[in-house]
Amino acid sequence: MGSIYLIRHGQASFGADDYDVLSPMGIRQSEALGEHLAQLGLRLDRCLAGDLRRQQDTARLALAAMHNAGCEVPLLETDTAFNEFDADDVIRSLLPGLLPEEPEALHILRNGAQNRREFQRLFALLIQRWHGGEHQSDCLESWQGFVERVDGGLSRVLQQADSNDNIAIFTSGGTIAALLHRVTRITASQAFELNWQIINTSLSQLRFRGREVALASFNSQAHVQLLRVPELITYR
Repeated sequence: MGSIYLIRHGQASFGADDYDVLSPMGIRQSEALGEHLAQLGLRLDRCLAGDLRRQQDTARLALAAMHNAGCEVPLLETDTAFNEFDADDVIRSLLPGLLPEEPEALHILRNGAQNRREFQRLFALLIQRWHGGEHQSDCLESWQGFVERVDGGLSRVLQQADSNDNIAIFTSGGTIAALLHRVTRITASQAFELNWQIINTSLSQLRFRGREVALASFNSQAHVQLLRVPELITYR
């Protein structure tokens, strides 16, 4: 059987002008991941990432760390199917409908870094409305459209894979949630409950035989836990 390793990007710059940039912590997490994979002696036959900067940079840093440890690494390929859904679009589209119930929502969402717990609560409410189909804009990618996009990327990977390939996909939490929804047939709500638990640079492993795919492990944190640096375990 072959393996697909779903890797969430390192910590991005939450609260900054450009979220899509790895923080110094995200850089360290990515390097730690690559060092750990090298120690495991994992052979990667393919490596893919979405085209978001945080995904690409996480992949490059991890692969560089593996290479520096003496491992052969494949070229990084890009497939936009593994991009995250547009969270800003979701917020813009669904926020007007939430304001009558949550009049402080706009202020909290604009100042998320100073209101992390309330930001997460409100964002989870908006995501629930999104995957429930309660969106107001035809321009917004729907949950079903997002799942179909991600599933298309997985299908292409499987079509091109040899039976014993080890494939790494550097992506985002929402994309991993969509893949869990597709592979395990859990509901969208259940998938997002798992999504909130996915730490930065964690590994989830899928095993495949042909077109058959099963979840083998979820949200492995060994590479940061072994360093005994608790601040390396981050969720956003």
